[in-house]
Amino acid sequence: MNSRIHKFQILPVNIKCLAGSIATLLNWLTSWVVTMTANCYEQKIKRKEETGTFTIYTMTSALIIAFVALWVPETRGRSLEEIQNSFR
Repeated sequence: MNSRIHKFQILPVNIKCLAGSIATLLNWLTSWVVTMTANCYEQKIKRKEETGTFTIYTMTSALIIAFVALWVPETRGRSLEEIQNSFR
């Protein structure tokens, strides 16, 4: 069973803590940015339907999805060494 668990580990043990901390930090920062800008956008964008704020967030999300689809390599079914070599 231990070899099965090891097969699905992507990051080495010494990097997992750092990677998890960075991911959590980015998640909290993104949530903070959305929370702080939502009211500002609502006040500045005076539209009849009140959809301007959601349009801005939708366009931002679409750009992020396009970035990930174009520039983040697929890692499914690849070993750690193959993933590391793709970043070199």
